[in-house]
Amino acid sequence: MSFCNHCLPLLMGFALLSGCERPNSAAPAKPATPARVVITVAPVEKALLDRTLPVVGTLFAKDEANVAAQVQGVVQKTAVEFGDRVVEGQEIAQIDTETYAALARQAEAEQAVNRAASVNAERELVRQLELERSGVASPSAIDAARAAADSARGALASSEAAQQVAALNLAHSHVRAPFDGAVADRIASRGDFMTPGKPMFRIVNDAVLKYIVQAPEAYAGQVVRDQEVVFTVDAFPGQPFTGRVFLISPQINTGTRAFAFGALVPNADRKLKANTFARGELILERNVPQTVIPVEAPIALSGVSRVFVIENDIAKPVTVKLGRIYGTRQVVLEGLKPGQKVATSGQSRLAEGRQVEIRASSASRAQPESRPK
Repeated sequence: MSFCNHCLPLLMGFALLSGCERPNSAAPAKPATPARVVITVAPVEKALLDRTLPVVGTLFAKDEANVAAQVQGVVQKTAVEFGDRVVEGQEIAQIDTETYAALARQAEAEQAVNRAASVNAERELVRQLELERSGVASPSAIDAARAAADSARGALASSEAAQQVAALNLAHSHVRAPFDGAVADRIASRGDFMTPGKPMFRIVNDAVLKYIVQAPEAYAGQVVRDQEVVFTVDAFPGQPFTGRVFLISPQINTGTRAFAFGALVPNADRKLKANTFARGELILERNVPQTVIPVEAPIALSGVSRVFVIENDIAKPVTVKLGRIYGTRQVVLEGLKPGQKVATSGQSRLAEGRQVEIRASSASRAQPESRPK
């Protein structure tokens, strides 16, 4: 009995040890294969697009003039207000016109008097010369006649010049529009005292506008006369306006490293207003073959643009250099070739060598199957 009591704990311990050391018959699990990423793709294509240069600038009136007084006096009347349309030569104000008309009449009268005196002096000189041939006239009388004739000629010439000045002053007292256009500002009012050079009106020719913009110096050799410029303004969103390059600055601004050029913009209907801000583009070349991809294909990481090229259902990241966006497509300058396929969705879940499952885009599914006609 004592033997059994001693053996029982040993048997129980052996049983416990046997249970703890039982070998694990299950085999180690293999790592799970990553699930394929479901994406949509689009082909890299060639498209005929215009090569353009984006520009921003201001529309200025082709001609603009500050019409100033040319004579001194009180403004008797103004005939136009700002916004009024004028034609070249139209009277828009009068400055002391009655006074200058009187001075012109006085100058004409003095001219008539001096003309008559000159005629009489010439006749007297002729008479004295005839008497000299007869031996009757004295040399002193002839000299006096010559001097009187010369003095009369000088007085007549002076009065003619004075009459011309008076006539010009009278004409200048009628202030006239220098060209066809519109009154942008009326500065002078009736009763104002004007002196020569003092502004009275500002007139602009808005039938033709100048679209003045800046271009980077790298484009100095590509901007030429008669190139087309297309632009829009906030007043008419979505409506394009066009002009043609006609002015090109001969120098580069050292501060901005850019140069100015201007396009003439026809504005016969006066739809556009001078000093309007406009955004547009200069057409450098028409229908240039360019590589394009959908705008949703490229992604940016740390300032670097890349796309995922899909080959044999395997994703491969490719760094690209991008150009301008045209609607839903973006130009690729470097990194891709036409015919390759790029991912247009699911890029955030892609990595080098990741397997993908390509599904049709919603746009592709929505398109009916084309049938030959």
